[in-house]
Amino acid sequence: MPGPSSPEASNGAEGDGGGGRSGTTPYYSDEELDALYERDPVAAMRLSRAQAIANRHAPASALSDRNASPPTHEALARVLDEARGILLRDGGDLELVDVVGTVVRVRMKGACVGCPNAVLDLRNVVERMVRARFPQITEVRNTF
Repeated sequence: MPGPSSPEASNGAEGDGGGGRSGTTPYYSDEELDALYERDPVAAMRLSRAQAIANRHAPASALSDRNASPPTHEALARVLDEARGILLRDGGDLELVDVVGTVVRVRMKGACVGCPNAVLDLRNVVERMVRARFPQITEVRNTF
């Protein structure tokens, strides 16, 4: 474990960072961050934040998965059922229509029809959930 004043504690990216970790893996486990937090809370928070940002901006596996085969209809239906549950809270509904290549076609129903926020819900809820599970999907479109 790096000490509170070591370079690893301040930015978490140089060296092996201790803990038996190689120089190519700059990530700290939760246990290591907890131990560092006891000694230097500010450094632990910086490391935790840096790791979260790195995870958000570097989904290397998602890029390689884009060439994978399209998901099965059943697997896609399960993910859309989760999104559907969110839409049902406000009276909306969702139906899987078809998968055309890397584009998923859905039909927004219920209170979503005519709602000005339906486009935002489609992008921010439905498409995010689908693309998180299936990175090879490029778009989710509403079909009228």
